[in-house]
Amino acid sequence: MAETKKPAAKSAAVKSAAAPKKAAPAKKEAPAKAEVPVKASPAKKVSKGNKKRANSTRLLDRYESEMKKALMEEFKYSSIMEVPHLEKIVINVGVGDALTDNKALDSVVNEIAQITGQHPVVTKAKKSIASFKLREGQGIGCKVTLRGVRMYEFFDRLVTIALPRVRDFRGVSKNSFDGHGNYTLGIKEQLIFPEIDYDKVNKIRGMDIVVVTTAKSDNEAYSLLKLLGMPFHK
Repeated sequence: MAETKKPAAKSAAVKSAAAPKKAAPAKKEAPAKAEVPVKASPAKKVSKGNKKRANSTRLLDRYESEMKKALMEEFKYSSIMEVPHLEKIVINVGVGDALTDNKALDSVVNEIAQITGQHPVVTKAKKSIASFKLREGQGIGCKVTLRGVRMYEFFDRLVTIALPRVRDFRGVSKNSFDGHGNYTLGIKEQLIFPEIDYDKVNKIRGMDIVVVTTAKSDNEAYSLLKLLGMPFHK
């Protein structure tokens, strides 16, 4: 009796069962998102009012609001730009004993820095003088030039605090103008400034204070300084 052949479909099914199953393709991972840098919070803007206060002082505000108008009415200026104002203040101190004591100049520099709030420049001898034992280039004093807001701050402290502390003070002289609208004031003691500590003072020293203005005449400069509070002798 003839053998019957098995269907091919069955043999194919057996082959497929014996064959290993193919692994499912791995899912592609989504690319990592790039980290967005965190922006720093912007600095707070300074308001116009705070900026004005930072670049102004009590005396400067009074000059802009009141004194300019008073000077224009007094001298009949045609333009507001003609009104005189403070240009700079120069404080000069001579230190003669610096020839023998090297520390004397350092102490004066520190005192002037405390008074003005600005580091002074050391002035040096321009030529040698044998009789005074002075050599060219040797430090013999210091000076500081104040401008802008710091100038008005110093002038305000000078006329309201320092000068009234002078012993038997009766006002400053009216005859110290140079004919070009500049005023020179001599002070005998640095102790009149409250920034100076009495216990740390090695020697009493004087100083020259030159107030430079844009006034064209002494009369205009006198009116300007008087309005700013300079206590002139009556």
